[in-house]
Amino acid sequence: MNIGFSTLALFMKPIDEMLNIAKKDKFNMVEVLTEGLYSPEYLLKNKKMLEPFKSYDFDYYLHAPTVDLNLASINRGIRKESIRQTLRTLDLANEIGAKAITIHPGQIGRIEDRIRKMALKLTTASIKECVEYAEGMETKVSVENMPGKPKFLCTKPEELTKIVEETNCSVTIDLGHANTCENTPEFLEIPNRAYCHLSDNNGIKDQHTILGKGTLDLNLLKQVQNGILELNNYQKVLESKKVLEKIIN
Repeated sequence: MNIGFSTLALFMKPIDEMLNIAKKDKFNMVEVLTEGLYSPEYLLKNKKMLEPFKSYDFDYYLHAPTVDLNLASINRGIRKESIRQTLRTLDLANEIGAKAITIHPGQIGRIEDRIRKMALKLTTASIKECVEYAEGMETKVSVENMPGKPKFLCTKPEELTKIVEETNCSVTIDLGHANTCENTPEFLEIPNRAYCHLSDNNGIKDQHTILGKGTLDLNLLKQVQNGILELNNYQKVLESKKVLEKIIN
């Protein structure tokens, strides 16, 4: 298994420092959370900040911005801006040679079946536009499954599978998210998997707990080829790395 971590755990540190830490602790993948000072817009305007990426031999992945964005929004302005920022994430990924960008499929503001169906059509159209933009790039557009709350899309394997079939996107399987949904193992059966997000929880809330400290079936980790530890504290990342290494060795 290739193991990396999300820069969520080191958020607000300089890029070079984060990458140096990843090298020191013998990771071979890094997922950059592109929010705030690491936004695609800002980094593309300040390309000197991208120079450290060329100095390390990692497989890079990007998590596209999600704050205040929604690819499934019924508000055309918000959906248009969400698409634009996703395309800029692809531009950034292309600049640093990232293998994939992870995007959220979106959410609904009112819990009704008709609204959900509309939102699924809208996000499918948004994702298809992003996939078409990425044609000719080395970078994949990878859609993430979401935690088991009614407002989120792609909380069921069949919803995400349908989007894959209609857009030819890749998928990022978040096993922490899947653990809050029914039929957790079925998420690993969805085709076009690019990589996985790894964390644990109590099976109810997306807590980003250390692996082995929650209810996630750790045997599922044996099916992971590329895993990003997504935790909000770097010590938790290192503890989860030890758990992973015991499982795969």
